[in-house]
Amino acid sequence: MLYLIVKWLEQWFSEGPLNPLWGVMNQVQFRALAAAGLSFLLVLVFGRRTIRWLVRMKIGDSGATDAEALRTHTSSKANTPTMGGILIVGAIVASTALLADVSEFYVYLGLIVTVWLAVLGGFDDWLKLTAMQRASGSRQGLYAWEKLIFQLGLGLLVGWFVYHHAGAGDDLRHVLNLPFQKTYMRAGQFNPALVFLTPGIFIAIAMLMLAGMSNAVNITDGMDGLAGGISGIVGIGVFVLALIAGDQAIAQYLYVPYVPGSGELTVLAGATVGACLGFLWWNCSPAQVFMGDTGALALGGVLGYVAIVTRQEIAVLLMSGVFLIEIGSVALQVAYFKATGGRRIFRVAPYHHHLHLGGWPEQQVVVRLWIVSVLLVVVALASIKLR
Repeated sequence: MLYLIVKWLEQWFSEGPLNPLWGVMNQVQFRALAAAGLSFLLVLVFGRRTIRWLVRMKIGDSGATDAEALRTHTSSKANTPTMGGILIVGAIVASTALLADVSEFYVYLGLIVTVWLAVLGGFDDWLKLTAMQRASGSRQGLYAWEKLIFQLGLGLLVGWFVYHHAGAGDDLRHVLNLPFQKTYMRAGQFNPALVFLTPGIFIAIAMLMLAGMSNAVNITDGMDGLAGGISGIVGIGVFVLALIAGDQAIAQYLYVPYVPGSGELTVLAGATVGACLGFLWWNCSPAQVFMGDTGALALGGVLGYVAIVTRQEIAVLLMSGVFLIEIGSVALQVAYFKATGGRRIFRVAPYHHHLHLGGWPEQQVVVRLWIVSVLLVVVALASIKLR
């Protein structure tokens, strides 16, 4: 909103004493960093009163778990307020709406993705965690298939609109961007070896990315600061990818797809990073609040969405290696348990709990997985140059 107002008054700003303000507001890099700072401050300022409201509404974690070995660990977290993702999502939406060009297609679609998944996660949190539901014995949250329908439905819509926004025919916004493959050859000409996706395959990839990333972050959210910290780290990588994809000169220099208009997603990514850092203020050990499905589903959705638009799904999946290990450990555990009649691969899934029960203190697990995520982001960004 603020950016559009300044843009509307462009001539007055550029000719008057406020010309420097127009100069910085016209730079997406500045607005993205400003969004990160604003998002951080919003979470910090509204954190304490939001936590008090959640406590007053009795929206707390019961500390229940199906794994007997984890009961002692989770019982210490009982009644810690959850659904704190409203802080994260509120800061992301407010900062992006204020500082991004909300008339840009990719921006308002990104905001829809964020809000859609936050509402889905919030409804699930509300069913699981309110005192009324616990007392009545009603079912604990949405069924997995119910959430998956809404996630895949969102992915279908995003895939459809993103694909057709680029128009028909071969376009870099439809390309399958493979590691180490040059998108451009010389003078901006396309590499003839490129694979351009059909609408059906593009939409299928979008559905898998959005549903997979949102569920992966949700499963990782099981220790103080774990999901929030890794989301912030991956968000920095996504920030860089959006900056590259939205600048034609840089994209051609690095031989990656140029996606017109995607540079504004840098503001969304910056707001996401700032919100994650602000949330860590309240979520670091011992946590005063948990993000719940409200925040986890939305964070995973934002990361997956930017990957789809910038055509960097593989790079973002590499950055999100910890998330993939976490969701993979659950899938493997369940499949092996059913196939062998009760045997297990891990002490307990997700994998971070396996490490904890193996003797690592919770803070050690969290920090080491942060370090792994930083290294994965560095490797993924380095692979962009190796083409």
